[in-house]
Amino acid sequence: MEFNKDQYKIYTWKNWMMLHWILNPGLAINELIFGQRVPKISLEDKRIEKPRIERSFVPCPHCNTLHDARTWSTENGTGFKNWFGLYCSNCGGIIPCLRNGLSFIILVVTFPIWGLFIKKMKANWLDKQAKRYENINIEHIPNPFDKKSWLKTGLIWGAFMFLLMTFVFPFFDGQEITLKTILVGLVFWTLGGLGFGYFMKTFLNKKGATTDANSSSV
Repeated sequence: MEFNKDQYKIYTWKNWMMLHWILNPGLAINELIFGQRVPKISLEDKRIEKPRIERSFVPCPHCNTLHDARTWSTENGTGFKNWFGLYCSNCGGIIPCLRNGLSFIILVVTFPIWGLFIKKMKANWLDKQAKRYENINIEHIPNPFDKKSWLKTGLIWGAFMFLLMTFVFPFFDGQEITLKTILVGLVFWTLGGLGFGYFMKTFLNKKGATTDANSSSV
């Protein structure tokens, strides 16, 4: 698919946020266990005077439909369980997604276990998708980083990363978990969560060009 670069900002694996998804080992849990996925290509309409979260789109390479990125959200029950990719409710195709680096390694190593069942698992998963998208409601999805919501969202993210990086990964890596590492992790990920929440608030609430600006640029 080709996109108008004057209208859309195109996000691919080369964007730093996409690279973060690929390189952050903690996100392997989101991907493999929860089925949270990030599309290989997403678009941001630069000409819509709305917050970035309301002007982000995901193109389907099979039918060329531009889906509102909020289609896949926890409010709609579609934010997770997307293990095989993002489902296109228009054509029934699967929109390709990025693969987290650690997820890729785990899948390669464990392929002898699940490889024989992959076709059946994918078919069963695909059969359930159409029903999940019957009652999609985009307009009433709250902005998780609006007003003071960014504090709650950021702290939840920080708590998740704290548990993951302070207990889960060290446990499986055979590292010692001490009171010092717990306290350091608590402070670090609390501040990290607040920083993450504030950054996402600033990033997702940034509005596109105004109508006057668009008119003057034509």
